[in-house]
Amino acid sequence: MRITRVLSSALPTLGLALGLTLGPAVPPVAADSSPSASPSGDSSAPTEAGTSFRTATEIEQGRTATASGSAGDYLYWSFPADSGQRPTVKATVKLPQAHTAQTWQVDVYDGLRRRQACQYGAQTRSAAAGATSVELACVLRTVRAWSEPWANDPLPGTYYVRLTVLDLKAADLGLPVNAELRVDSKDIGGSAAVDGSLAEPLVPGIAVTSETEKDDSSATAVLSSIEPDDGWASGWWSDRWVWTAIGAMLAALAGIGGYTLTRGSGRPRNIPPGA
Repeated sequence: MRITRVLSSALPTLGLALGLTLGPAVPPVAADSSPSASPSGDSSAPTEAGTSFRTATEIEQGRTATASGSAGDYLYWSFPADSGQRPTVKATVKLPQAHTAQTWQVDVYDGLRRRQACQYGAQTRSAAAGATSVELACVLRTVRAWSEPWANDPLPGTYYVRLTVLDLKAADLGLPVNAELRVDSKDIGGSAAVDGSLAEPLVPGIAVTSETEKDDSSATAVLSSIEPDDGWASGWWSDRWVWTAIGAMLAALAGIGGYTLTRGSGRPRNIPPGA
């Protein structure tokens, strides 16, 4: 009975310890899913686009932004992307009833305004004469927490989207068009983790803001107000640490088990030392 009581009292503590150790290794299914779509008629979704990098309209991931413009305009949006995310940019251009053949393209730039290549997706598409719409997509590489200065890897910060038509005929110049843009991200997790992090994300105005905070000044220059829902990641923690700890524990147990199996029963009692 005493052994039973001891085991009964120890089980909750053991279960709590296992939960703390193994809990982060198996995240809930909802954590890996893409952000949910914004409800129709959401007033927070922007209804216009900028005309340059400096005037790019800020959008949040998981929301569908809309804009009206004219054929030949450059439409710009910006969104935040953090380390471990793989953003997917989707754009739909609704064309007028009468138009000639057109080719549209969507480009994505990072916080340093470096053009980022798409892993896959129809970044450039042609719309035949009379087509009602054209759909574009660009799946970026996974955003890294740190990179070499000479590399062109995606880094945490603000990303810019530019939507434009490439070969526009004079007859179509100025025709009204409507555009929709949506950005979703997939959380890649520890498989994309690196040993290092940026001092600050590549967000416009972050350097000026940091300097004014150090000087205790009340005036701050913030050129970008959009950031991830959970804030910018520190870059040092990922579920890779959990799997590394579990692997170390399994290796230690395997070593102890191997030693136990191979050490034998020791020297027999009837054989004197040195015999």
